[in-house]
Amino acid sequence: MSILLFKPHRKMTDEELMQRVARDSESAFEELYRRYARRLQSFFFRQLGGDDEMASDFTHDVFMRMYEARDTYAEGSSVATWLFTIAYNLCKNTYRHNEHVTAFLATLDDEPFSEEDVEVRLTQEQQMDAVRKVLSALPPPLHLLFSLHYEEGLTIPQIAQIEHLTEGTVRMRIHRTMNMIRQKLASI
Repeated sequence: MSILLFKPHRKMTDEELMQRVARDSESAFEELYRRYARRLQSFFFRQLGGDDEMASDFTHDVFMRMYEARDTYAEGSSVATWLFTIAYNLCKNTYRHNEHVTAFLATLDDEPFSEEDVEVRLTQEQQMDAVRKVLSALPPPLHLLFSLHYEEGLTIPQIAQIEHLTEGTVRMRIHRTMNMIRQKLASI
């Protein structure tokens, strides 16, 4: 008598699930959706100006693109990074028409900066409302960067991979974004 060992989908890693999705497992796809849909929808909601319907559509689009590209998943790659790369690219495409933001980022990248104090931790809960107000006023690419790092918890190397930038550029932009936030909070 042979005993088949079955590992429930809820106990599988994202990577194991993605391997099953690549083999057309509908239940593995549903488990990945369960794990990431709410997080992605929240991410899109913040990035797309609080438009719940658009956030829902973009979340659906991420999973459709993931499913369509399931055969291209590189075993051992982070599923979270892959999904947020897709999400980032969808946001980036919606921002593309905004030429003044691109010009703003170009001037940001040309300024000298010190790598000191790149990581800033927000520790006072009472400042969060003011921070949310300041974040909503940031140019979309900087708000996106802040969100990926501080709200979604992605590392600088992961963000660099998603945005196709060097880690130094990501660190610099995080530093500049945090300086902008500090300055705006000081004036509130």
